[in-house]
Formats: sequence, structure tokens, C-alpha cells
Amino acid sequence: MQENSFLVQSVDTAISVLMAVAKTPDVRLSDIARNLGETKPRVLRMLRTLEHRGMVQKTQKGGFRLGNTIIVLGTAASTQVDLVRIASPIMEDVGQKVNETVQLRIIDNSEALCIAKFEPSRDLRVHAMIGRRRPLYAGSRKVLLAFLPPQVQQQMLPEKLDRFTQRTTTDRSRLAAQLQAVRKTGHCITRGEVSEQIVSVAVPVLAFDGSVIAALNIAAPAFRTQEDDLRRFTTLLKDAAQQISKGLGW
Repeated sequence: MQENSFLVQSVDTAISVLMAVAKTPDVRLSDIARNLGETKPRVLRMLRTLEHRGMVQKTQKGGFRLGNTIIVLGTAASTQVDLVRIASPIMEDVGQKVNETVQLRIIDNSEALCIAKFEPSRDLRVHAMIGRRRPLYAGSRKVLLAFLPPQVQQQMLPEKLDRFTQRTTTDRSRLAAQLQAVRKTGHCITRGEVSEQIVSVAVPVLAFDGSVIAALNIAAPAFRTQEDDLRRFTTLLKDAAQQISKGLGW
């Protein structure tokens, strides 16, 4: 099956229209249609849809330029690209020191999304996957949830908190107490909440404005991880998170 068989033509055209506006501020409808080889009515529908979502705006001269929504997208994209670029060598350094898996996660669609990782070469390790999503309420990734306002926390939680192991917290009041403890200590340690064989430590990474933008964590097999290891992991992660946050302007 050819790759372009998965394309949605209208979305592809809308992106072409958006890129045309980005390249030439105040560009007119007729010019976009001519350059793209599209009809003016079709391009106008695309522009009106993009305008409705704030991605383009009509100018007084009758042309089109980028809208305010693009500023939000651009800021988010720049931050995330910088985040991975800055964090990757620091994550590798931590991973080499502990010889365990290190991950960087952000909140995406009310879930924790892995955007960067380091895995040691040893055979028995925690396997990470960029793009993998996990619930925010289970495992050390709840550090992302902990620093959100209470009302936003509730919005991020599903109606039912599924149980993955006997250690998974499914009681909301107990979870609230755990999140309060995480805010107080500045880190989260969990044992067997998603997989009984895994322990995990996570700390927050701060953006330039002091908001929590990501979680940096070490995940390791439970059988070879002692309390001294967890304390060492926490110290290393907090130092690494501080370096990443500083690189982002905090």
C-alpha cells in the first residue's frame, strides 16, 4: 500500500494554504489559488475554516496573514523542540551514571506522553518507547499531575481510575493526598503501580515561566533497586531537571 493512500486530501490542501499564508503575509485569495493550482472557492473554504480556528486572519487590505493561534502553536513547538534538544545529553549522562532507563514525559490529551528516552545496553532493563502514552494518575508520572491547579487535575482524570496492579491508586481522596505529598517533596517515587516489577522516580522540569512542562524519570526493575538507589536516583534527577530548566530559561 502506498504511503499517500493514507492522506486526507482536504487536510493536505488546508496545510498548503496555511503554509502559503506563512510564506507571504497579506497574500490574496487569488494568488494562493493560482500558486497551488486550486479553485478560488475551494481555497476560500480552507481560509474560512482556518480563520474560524484563529490560524489565519484577514487584513484590511483584503489579504490573509497568520492568526494568534499560530503564536501559541509556535511557542509550544519551539519549547518542545528545545526541551528534547536540551534534555537529551543530560538524560544520557544520568542514564550512564545509574545504568537504568531514563524518560522525559509531557502532558498530552490528559495523558503522559514519552518524548525522549535513554536506555542502557544491559539485557534486563525497562523498555521505553517514544510516543507511548500512559495515564497521569498511575506511576511516578503523576508528578505532572501534582503541580496543576486542583480543578485542572480533576479535568485530567478519567471518570474511572483503572487498576493496573494491586498498588494502583484508584481512590480519588488517596490520590489527592499523594499529589500533595509530591508537591511538598518535589519528587515522586512509586513501586509497582503500573507493573509490579518496576519502580520509578520522577521530578518536574520547569519552563521559563516556572510552570511544570515535563517530568524526568528513572525506571528500573524492582529486584535490583534498593532504598539507597532511590535516594541516589532522586538526587541525580533533581540536578538534571535543574539543568534542563535552566536551559529553557528558568
